[in-house]
Amino acid sequence: MKHLFLGTDHAAVAADDVEKLTDWYCDVLGYERFFRHPKPVWLLKAPDGTFLEIMPKDDTERPGRTTWTPGWSHLALRVADLDGFIAYLDTHGVRWGNDPISAVGGGRVRNLADPEGNMLQILER
Repeated sequence: MKHLFLGTDHAAVAADDVEKLTDWYCDVLGYERFFRHPKPVWLLKAPDGTFLEIMPKDDTERPGRTTWTPGWSHLALRVADLDGFIAYLDTHGVRWGNDPISAVGGGRVRNLADPEGNMLQILER
């Protein structure tokens, strides 16, 4: 049965403002709008064919997080040139969480937050 497993289809983030966060992921990171459900929920497609779902949040209060908080931690996005992508994101005023560091398993990584405070990593291997 292991041969039936293909990998990750999508990650999902619950947003305060679905349209505004969708715009940021498309305009800044390069996702494209793939499908919109009226709820509203957006399914965005990355250049590598993976998906990101942006859906409305409920009334649950957002807990504080670190990289090591139990549960799903962050979304790591692979880039071809870490330094070049850092320079690009600097033009968009992103909030960095650290300087570039060595990534587990090789390469370099840097943490940042999207406009709603969700933890992302950009990673070059």
